[in-house]
Amino acid sequence: MDPRLEALHLRTRRHFLQQSTAGLGGIALTSLLADAAGAARPADNPIAVQPSHFAPKAKRVIYLHMTGSPPNLDMFDHKPELHRRDGQNCPDAFLEGKEFAFTSGTPKLMGSPRKWSRVGKAGMWMSDAIPHLHDIADEMCVVHSMHTDQFNHAPAELLVFTGSPRSGRPSMGSWVTYGLGSENENLPGFVVLISSGVQPNGGSNSFGSGFLPSVYQGVQCRSKGDPVLYSSDPSGMNRDLRRKSLDALRDLNEMQAATMGHPETMTRIAQYELAFRMQASVPEVMNISQESQQTLDDYGASPGESSLANNCLLARRLVESGVRFVQLFDWGWDFHGTNPNEGITDGLTRKCASMDKPVAALIRDLKQRGLLDDTLVIWGGEFGRTPFREGRTSGSKVLGRDHYPDAFTMWMAGGGMKAGFEYGSSDELGFSVAENPVHVHDLQATILHQLGLDHERLTYRFQGRDFRLTDVHGNVVKELLA
Repeated sequence: MDPRLEALHLRTRRHFLQQSTAGLGGIALTSLLADAAGAARPADNPIAVQPSHFAPKAKRVIYLHMTGSPPNLDMFDHKPELHRRDGQNCPDAFLEGKEFAFTSGTPKLMGSPRKWSRVGKAGMWMSDAIPHLHDIADEMCVVHSMHTDQFNHAPAELLVFTGSPRSGRPSMGSWVTYGLGSENENLPGFVVLISSGVQPNGGSNSFGSGFLPSVYQGVQCRSKGDPVLYSSDPSGMNRDLRRKSLDALRDLNEMQAATMGHPETMTRIAQYELAFRMQASVPEVMNISQESQQTLDDYGASPGESSLANNCLLARRLVESGVRFVQLFDWGWDFHGTNPNEGITDGLTRKCASMDKPVAALIRDLKQRGLLDDTLVIWGGEFGRTPFREGRTSGSKVLGRDHYPDAFTMWMAGGGMKAGFEYGSSDELGFSVAENPVHVHDLQATILHQLGLDHERLTYRFQGRDFRLTDVHGNVVKELLA
């Protein structure tokens, strides 16, 4: 056989793809370097600022997720009729065809044991569990008609943040950073802060990049110790030596990119360079000891500690420094009543005490600094809680509620949302949405809209189809917009 034909015969598919300028790797790289609108994306800085689809009302997002889901009927959704019927058997009509996590048989209706009052100019009802939020009611846009498709924590949380109850899809922060980039090249576009010592129910998938390039995943920072693990130089390594090492790695990666055309190689180069810049910039922005004592007191923050209060203050510092999307997860909102800390009397009082003050301080601080108008703040859980006692704890002195997807409350502030406004309602017992239903996908579409992104146009082609955060669902809730 002719040696040339023999060499051709022995070539593998891998050889073909490596050497073909029109190979699948090149196609994938082209896809990576195109943004949602089709414009070129710099290969050396994939998180460079990108144009929005239309003029945005918000430039950045702080999303406060209360992991486990707060009992909306004991905080925001006042139900006098439910209180009047406290202890009665739940009507069968409300239970037929429903699924619950820990309830079976005929449960007892349970009115809220909290004290309620009207607050703010609009006279919103709020309970005594959240006294500091009473003071910012006039900044809040409260949605009482949220509903979801999932009644277990992890799938429901993934649905909120990725648009799917199954892992593998990009999270909201990743989509936003992919679509808009970051305003500070020395900081990640998407930062995650976790308090109460436990990861979110969906794990890292709740802030992962899914099938988007990994440069868009959330970077988890800590409010205690090194802000980012392994960011400090090890013993014997100085900044000049690290720079030389990264230059050598960059050269090798660029050689591989030229040969293989794999998009993740370019992502790896960008991530190494960002990590190098972060070594100098992250410790500075994460150092809350630079804040005045008055500011620390307002939040209830303590430098060097890990808390939601510290994370709320860090969120303000991060968005002030140009971070596009800051995600806060706070564990401990699963109020089944299986122990005193999960009860909706003393347990809820204690949990709200660590949330209420810093969240209210965050809203006031953003407004005072002129940041609230173009910063969208979102607060909520992955679903609601039942209007009746959970079956496992029905005989206990500790009051608790089961998971409930059909009606719950979330609120937003700033970012072009109506202030001092309530939207939608649940029925008189809190079982179903009575008017103006808002699905999780509608919330996602509305958030993207305020950032100047059309949720139907912000897509990424993967495995032969175009994906988006809202999947094939979602409508912008225009009634919420100022």
